[in-house]
Amino acid sequence: MAILDQAPRLRLASASPRRRELLASIGLVADAMPVDIDETPLPDEPAVDYVLRLARAKAQAGAAGTRLPTLGSDTAVVFDGRILGKPHDRDHAREMLAALSGRSHEVMTAVAVSGEQGLLDVCVRTRVSLRSITPDEIDAYWATGEPLDKAGGYAIQGRAAIFVSHLEGSYSAVVGLPLFETAQLLQRQGVTCW
Repeated sequence: MAILDQAPRLRLASASPRRRELLASIGLVADAMPVDIDETPLPDEPAVDYVLRLARAKAQAGAAGTRLPTLGSDTAVVFDGRILGKPHDRDHAREMLAALSGRSHEVMTAVAVSGEQGLLDVCVRTRVSLRSITPDEIDAYWATGEPLDKAGGYAIQGRAAIFVSHLEGSYSAVVGLPLFETAQLLQRQGVTCW
């Protein structure tokens, strides 16, 4: 039976096509339901607390009206102790990518799954190093449109892959969903990938 013919076995509290694709890659069809959560960091909130808080809030909000286990996730790019969100405009994207150029940073992705076992969560940290990126490359990359809705202003699964010189941790977590840890949480909620 093709995966497209399967009934959803979980709800994804996200509009992210990347997260849906990642879930599909491990055999899971998700009923996607975007939720509107305020993503403003709290004053002096550590990045790990920030991504966990948002993942939990998304899972809880997305669980309304369904009996399906519900998955919420959030990803943050953290550089010099600062959370780099999605770029507001070209200048903001330039500023972020110039700061990340030739340096290492951390990507934190939190996953929360609500279900029969309550609310289960995990945060995965991945170290990403980028090669030096020229201002012309940053401008050309911005022109692709890819950086606009991406934390830190880049998509590792897209054209920015050519900027990544080293990665320590989970590639799929940098894309938006750590598959190993997600599968473990889902299994605890009764959802298997097979």
